[in-house]
Amino acid sequence: MRLSKLIPVGLAAAGILLLSGCGTKNKENAVTVVGSTAMQPLVQKAGSDFQAEHKNYTITVQGGGSGTGLSQAETGAVNVGNSDIFAEQKDGIHANKLKDHQVAVVGIAPVANEENGVKNLTEQQLEKIFTGKIKNWKEVGGKDLPIIVINRAQGSGTRKTFETKVLKGQQPVKSQEQDSNGTVKKIVQNTPGTISYLSLPYLNKQIKTLSVDGVEPTAANITTNKWEIWSYEHMYTSKHPSKATQAFVNYLMSKPVQSKLVKEAGYVSVHDMKVHMTPDNRVLPGQ
Repeated sequence: MRLSKLIPVGLAAAGILLLSGCGTKNKENAVTVVGSTAMQPLVQKAGSDFQAEHKNYTITVQGGGSGTGLSQAETGAVNVGNSDIFAEQKDGIHANKLKDHQVAVVGIAPVANEENGVKNLTEQQLEKIFTGKIKNWKEVGGKDLPIIVINRAQGSGTRKTFETKVLKGQQPVKSQEQDSNGTVKKIVQNTPGTISYLSLPYLNKQIKTLSVDGVEPTAANITTNKWEIWSYEHMYTSKHPSKATQAFVNYLMSKPVQSKLVKEAGYVSVHDMKVHMTPDNRVLPGQ
């Protein structure tokens, strides 16, 4: 698993990483980052590397979800709020108070148990499964096996992106909900009939990734929007971030980090994108 290369297991389970360096008690050099768990492994590793190069800085990274990241960034409780969605897409958030730094792109892919007997779905079939209109795998060319949908919890940025791109406003089927990518992966891997979705950094060979209309969820297909289920990884700051905060954001946007760390972690570099997305989900040519 790609993530296992980035963070120690114990720290990942705890969901928090405190990166303390030598002589880092100066608050002006401290940066606190909270929010999207999908971004957490990437930002933790970047924070660790950044601090190794800048001994007088302290980078603290914590999860909590995109909604938490946005709300805490808006109130000034943290320096950076990580989010999988645009601030404009979150009710109760005043996006005009925040500055958006898009530091990476993440793809999201449908995943299914190996025993279901299906490797590809059409876009329409995927939509009908997650709205409850298709209930058995034999209806889409698989085994005679009831479909069990595993959804992400309300407030998940990954869920919002998946439902926006796949369901297009339709009501999802009532189903089991899980907070954790790791738990979703374990359930789908071990339970015949299950289907769910994961962000690409969480995929590995132990779980079946489904293509849609014959298109595979690869980085190359995401850069052109041939694979349409993707979102930016946003780091939201105040309009005038501290010097330390801006330095850390600049580090994440730097060419060495984008070309190596971002890709090794399973994300897509924003420098490689040939399209861009607007807050109202329109995809247009150019970065």
